[in-house]
Parts: sequence; structure tokens; C-alpha cells
Amino acid sequence: MKVINRKFSAYLDDMQIITILLPKDYFGGSSSKFSIRKMNRDEYVLLTIMNRMPLEKSVKYTCQIEEKLVIGEQYWVIDEHGEKTDLQIGAVIRTAAFDKEFFYDGLLGSFYHSDHTLFKLWAPTATKVKLKLLPTDTSKSEIFHSMMRKEKGVWHVTVKGDLECYYYSFQVFVNLEWREAADPYATSVSLNGEYAAVIDLNKTKMTKPPLPLFKQPTDAIIYETHIRDLTIHSNSGIINKGTYLGAAELNTVAIDGTPTGLSYIQELGITHIEFLPINDFGGIDERKDTDEYNWGYNPLHFNAPDGSFSTAPSNPYARVKELKAMIHAVHTQGIRVIMDVVYNHVYIRECSSFENIVPGYYFRHDEFGMPSNGTGVGNDFASERLMGRKFIIDSVMFWLKEYEIDGFRFDLMGILDIETMNEIRKAVDSFDPSILIIGEGWDLDTPISADKKACIRNQESLPRIGQFNDWFRDTVKGSTFHLDDKGYAFGNVHYYEAAKQVLAGSIGMEKTEAGLFHSPVQSVNYVESHDNHTLWDKLAVCSASLSKGTRQKQHRLATVMVLLSQGIPFLHSGQEFFRTKKGEGNSYQSSDEINQLDWDRKSFFAANVIYLREIIRIRKSHGAFRFSNQKHIREHMCFLPAEEPVIGFFLNDVDEYGDWAKIIVFFNPSFSQKTVELPDGLWLVLADDQTANVKPKRKLEKNTLELPPICSYVLVSK
Repeated sequence: MKVINRKFSAYLDDMQIITILLPKDYFGGSSSKFSIRKMNRDEYVLLTIMNRMPLEKSVKYTCQIEEKLVIGEQYWVIDEHGEKTDLQIGAVIRTAAFDKEFFYDGLLGSFYHSDHTLFKLWAPTATKVKLKLLPTDTSKSEIFHSMMRKEKGVWHVTVKGDLECYYYSFQVFVNLEWREAADPYATSVSLNGEYAAVIDLNKTKMTKPPLPLFKQPTDAIIYETHIRDLTIHSNSGIINKGTYLGAAELNTVAIDGTPTGLSYIQELGITHIEFLPINDFGGIDERKDTDEYNWGYNPLHFNAPDGSFSTAPSNPYARVKELKAMIHAVHTQGIRVIMDVVYNHVYIRECSSFENIVPGYYFRHDEFGMPSNGTGVGNDFASERLMGRKFIIDSVMFWLKEYEIDGFRFDLMGILDIETMNEIRKAVDSFDPSILIIGEGWDLDTPISADKKACIRNQESLPRIGQFNDWFRDTVKGSTFHLDDKGYAFGNVHYYEAAKQVLAGSIGMEKTEAGLFHSPVQSVNYVESHDNHTLWDKLAVCSASLSKGTRQKQHRLATVMVLLSQGIPFLHSGQEFFRTKKGEGNSYQSSDEINQLDWDRKSFFAANVIYLREIIRIRKSHGAFRFSNQKHIREHMCFLPAEEPVIGFFLNDVDEYGDWAKIIVFFNPSFSQKTVELPDGLWLVLADDQTANVKPKRKLEKNTLELPPICSYVLVSK
């Protein structure tokens, strides 16, 4: 890269405001006047000095120019001493005026045809742009094409000939520096995402099989997994371990002959599989077979599948076709696919295509002009900027249409802004209103105002967008971040009243009572996910003095609470067979031994798996467990009198939603037997402390019930 020696610096910080920094070792930082001219022109315009401020090592001049400068043209700033410096693009790029002038609502990327390919790039601050092509024949040298600037700072070039499987990048000239970057809109990439690839997506088309009817978000049962976790175990029975194709394999079995992989998930009764990131990410070297592991929260290219899960990562078609084959296989089992998307940050800001193509635009900066870090990884994506928002919406719709994705889980959604999330919901609804949108609504320290963050506190402004309910999580199991803290399911009566509220969808059971959410479709109920310790590993700490059998009962109780609460239930893969990561609380790049789904463990704990599979069937069998609005919850759900810590909720007059007119669910987290009284009627048992089934196993002869220690019961009546 060319080194630029500037005696002083000048920045365009607003459409007509220029900031000039004169070092104090350069004429004492003093200049009585400044002028500006276009490069290769002799016409000078005098700047008005509005303010002069001494800094530690320089003097800052804030100047105004009456005429409007043309962004994309090169200018020189001249001081009273006759020295000149180039006018660099500064904070102007983060102004509303810049957004308004350069917002482009058209298509971007590469557009392949057998006899030509069109390339379009948004780079309004660039003064020159070149397309770099790398032929498939490696004996040929690189080819360069100058691109033409057109409307809204979009650069175009049409290259004749068949460019299929060519790799390409853009070279962008900004602030007198050439920067190289892959296309942010790339649909496939080379090894490790170094270059974008030209492919014909028409050659990868598949027909989506019909899926079961899906009426409302609360009908979902989400199962979160990672492609490598799901397939890599030595006894998974899966041939293509660690790959898209492995996750697509059907009829695979464990050593005991019972299903594993996708067939197992289908048997479990799951409606939606949520895969950890499958778009191109950093952290794994795709150039070699490797045991490297990463969750995938290091996004490089948002519209291209990752190569580490492909059997042929050097082939730009393979990763696309194999991912589509996996999604198709999931659909053939009547299961929908949720994609974990990470639009809140990039892997390394300085190396990202966004920063190299339009420096300073796509990321938030603090009041000192430094990149903000609400994500904790060094950068926050500026979703509120018009072209940032457009990119996210374009990307979501690309995955929705091209890969036939059925839902999106937004990582650190609280970094994004409300308007962007609602625009995503609107765009998705125009295609398919049944698409699920859920996200992590954590309130993070990023430089947008509190009322604009897509976080839980602003849920009323985010209708039909689900939020991971940390109140549910910490109420049921205790604090995620303090392993010693026990939740309601582990016998802590301090969480008793909160447990009632979260069981009811966190909507506030009284009309005068404000809940955490306006609607149960906003509450994603969970006690375990890929993040932090598994539930079993937390129990190993907070219930260390208890036997493994007792801990298993506590674990089951917490999981049943997830499955029978109002809202959207979410399970971490392997939770149903007491998944352990050997005490590791942050396994984002740990070994397979830590992260893999242990299919031997699934076989060993088959009784628990069967019990929870039947609880899932019970939930799916009756709509009263799946109300989609607070009105129905408040009308039909109430809590029965019971001695603490027992909770009994009563679903009354619900025959229009299923086979049963009345349903009672009891939870007893205590270490002793508890007696509860039942409302009048003939009560049948669907689930007790031993077994569960959608068909009643017995009827109760008395109007009282003895609840064994640490158990859940489901009773029904016609």
C-alpha cells in the first residue's frame, strides 16, 4: 500500500464543513486562511474559518464552504503557507444528508449470463473503482476492468464472455488509497472468503416440498444445533461427518439401533431446527482438512454459505448445492429451518468488505470518532444507516427466496434498531407471514438512543418479533452468570411468583399488570442454549451435593416448564439427554469432544428422551398450551391454590382448542411429597413423575393428588 505523507490533514465532516488539523510542529499549527480547489483545476475557493481549537499535538480548524462539494471528486486544501493536502472523507459519511443523497434502492452484486456478467457496487466516496477478475484457468493472469460511476455512487461494468466460476474483487480508490475487497453481495466465495465467485444460481435450484400447516409462532418447537455438533460423534451413524450433507442424512442410527441426526429430530417432534451460523465466517482454515471448530459468529460474507461444512470448499458451487440439499432434506421431514444470522457485527472491521469499500459508513462510532463496541468484538454494524439497513433486508430476503429459509434468529438483536427490524418483518410478511423472526434483545451499550434499540424493553414497538426471554431462563434455572444461584425448578421459593408469570407467557396475568411482553408470540422460553453452561453443567455446580438421579429430576422439571409454558419453546440440542460440555461455559472454539452431541448418551438416557418427546406431543395436541395473544391467556388460564413451592395452572373451558375441556399442570420442585386439591370433575393423567403420553394412563378417584418430590403432572378432563 502506498504511504501518503501529509504535512497536515483535512476532512469533510459535513456536506459543507471541513475540519483541518495542523500539527504544532508545522508553523506552530498556525494558518490565517485556507482555500480549496478540485484536483487538476486552477479555480480556488476560500474557506471560512468558524472555529480554532488547540489540541495536544495539533490545532483544529473548523471551516465552512458556501458551495456544495461533489462527493466522489478529489479536492485539495491549501493553507497560507502554500502547502496542500487532499480532502479526505470524514464524518460526513455518517450524516443524514449523506444518507439521503446516496441511498440506492436497486440491485447490487454480480449478475451472471452465459455471454456476459454485470457487476454493480455502491461506493459513493470512491474516486476510482476497478474490477479484478481471476480466471478459472490459473495459468492466466489477473484481468482488470475500470468501472463507471453512475447514479447514487453506484459503479457499473459489464464484462463480455462466460465468466462462470471466475473469482473477483473490487479495487476502490478512497482518500488517495487503493483498497481491495470482495463483493459484500457475493453469493459464493473462494477458500476462506478471499474472493467473491461468479456462479449461476439457476443451476442450484431445488423445489421446496410441502410443509405441515404452521398457523402461529407459538406452534413452533425450536431445536438449536450446530452442523458439526450434530454429526461429528463417532457413533452418530452419519457418514459425512461435520458437513451439510451429513446433517442431511436420513435413517442414521446409534449403536443401539435408535435414530440419530435428522431422523431423530423428526421423531422427537421438533417443528423448527435452528442452525448456528451457516454463512461464510472466519476462524477455520478451509484450505485443509482440519479439526478446527467455531460456532460461526465471525461473519465474513453474509450471503454465501460457509465452506468449512462443505465436502469441496474450493468449488464455489459445492457449498451452495450442499447447503440447499441439507435444507431440502430437513423440509422432507416436515421440519422448518431457522437460520442464525449475525448482522450486528463483522469478524474484523478493518478487514471487512464494508469498511474497505465505504470507509467509516457501515459501523457506529462514538462521540470521539472511535468505533463503538457494544457487541464486545470491536465493532457495531450501523443498521440505522440507509444502506446498512438495505443490506440487511436484502440479505434476509435473499436467504428467504433463494434457500427457502423458514425463520431467522438475530444474534445480539439489541444492537440493531427498531425500524430495521420492523422493516425486515414487513418485507418477510410480503413473502410469507409464517416466517419466524426471533432474536436476542439484550440492551447493549451502542451509540443509538435507548428508544431505538431492538431490545426487550422496547418490545411494544416490535410486534411479532420473538425475544429470548432471559427472565424465564433465570427464573426457572437461576442466574446464568452465577452458577451457584438456583432457580424455581431447583427449589428456590424466591422465584415462586416470577415462575407463575413466565409460565403465563410473561404477559402479565392481570389487565392492570404490565407484563414483560405484550404477546406470548414475543416470548422465546428457554433454559439452555449454545451460550454459557448447559443446564446439566450448571446443576453439577449448584446441586453438587445432590445425587445424579435427583439432578436429572430437576433437569427434567426445568425442561418440562419450557415445553408447557405459554410462548415459544426453545431447546438446545441434547438438552433432552442431559447434554454436558464438561463444565465449559464458552465453547465457541472448543474441541469436538466438548461440543459434539454424544449419541451414546442419548441411548443411555433414552427414558428421559421418551418422556420429553411425549411432553412435546402433549403440547402439540392441544391449542390451549399455545395461545397467541394475552386475551386468551387471561380468559382461560389461572393458578390453583397450592402450598409453596407447588405451582398448578388451570386451563379452563378450552374444548374449542383440542380434545380436552380442562387441563391442569402441576410443578413440584420441592424435595418432599405435596398434596394438592383438584377442581371438581373426572381427572385423567397424561403425565406424571414417571411417564407421559397423549393418551390418558389412568383416572384419579379422589379430588386430591399426591405429588412426588421434583415432578410435573398433566391432568385433563372432558
